Amino acid sequence: MNIGPFTLANALLVAPMAGVTDRPFRQLCKRLGAGYVVSEMVSSRRDLWHSLKTSRRLDHSGEVAPIAVQIAGTDPAMMAQAAAYNIERGAQIIDINMGCPAKKVCNRWAGSALMQDEELALNIVAAVVAACAPQGVPVTLKMRTGWCATQRNALRIARGAEQRGIAMVVVHGRTREQGYKGQAEYDTIAAVKAALRIPVVANGDIDTPQKARDVLRATGADGVMIGRAAQGRPWLFREIDHFLRTGVHLAAPDVLQVKAWLLEHLNDHYGLYGELAGTRSARKHIGWTVRELPGGEGFRSRLNLLDDCAEQVRAVSDWFDELALEHRTLPQTAAANDAWLEQAA
Repeated sequence: MNIGPFTLANALLVAPMAGVTDRPFRQLCKRLGAGYVVSEMVSSRRDLWHSLKTSRRLDHSGEVAPIAVQIAGTDPAMMAQAAAYNIERGAQIIDINMGCPAKKVCNRWAGSALMQDEELALNIVAAVVAACAPQGVPVTLKMRTGWCATQRNALRIARGAEQRGIAMVVVHGRTREQGYKGQAEYDTIAAVKAALRIPVVANGDIDTPQKARDVLRATGADGVMIGRAAQGRPWLFREIDHFLRTGVHLAAPDVLQVKAWLLEHLNDHYGLYGELAGTRSARKHIGWTVRELPGGEGFRSRLNLLDDCAEQVRAVSDWFDELALEHRTLPQTAAANDAWLEQAA
């Protein structure tokens, strides 16, 4: 799969998620099988570019190419400036956010709210492409199927975006009205894929190797993008990659291997955020990893009382060592996990 001049290792993409897909998480996902990752959303507002939050989001030190940055906003000129600003700081691909359903974003008519104004949406696409083209930087677009069930206009916007030079389109199979509720539908994604010549990627509810295979077959998409399912389970990408290539399930990861991955991630995380902010923001990553494991909920409660990096690392290490005494590998299926929890109880 290609995005402009870049050939991806595979067609498994990590969705941009605010507060999640920072540099340490992106690097971990790539090491564990993802072919492509996108940064957290960066605002097009110039007054926010030098904030601590944005500076962390623009940290690409040591990151494996291609470096993709998502930008969000409502003004074509400001979005073009934001694209140029991020290219100066290492971005090799620019992604336009028309998929975020968050109220604080949509209330400003950014994110998926742009799909209500097709002319503005396409003017933004044209402005960003014009800013990136002289630098040889491809522009991609992530969007929803529409604003609501009666306004599914992803196909029209995708066609217009392709005409204006977009290099790839990602479609989340939900409207903005749905948020993350209900089930994703893939017919709209299939229609977009059938109409476009550029790569089209399917997003929404892809949480197992079988589901990835089924969605690719149902939509004809060139790849799949995974977001929430990778939280606490970044090795899902290597499981999907192995299954799509061989038709055979990869063995479940060893408990001590998961411990090593998590500790590696934590050390990178602390390096980016520092002691206090790093310890507190790492809690969600640890919590996602242990939430469905025996004793995980109790461990999360104890972990939230720790405000020291070394204590947090020691607590995680000791907890996984104890878990490994009872279980060598993690459960591979939901049914196996339920049986594991029942036995542990």
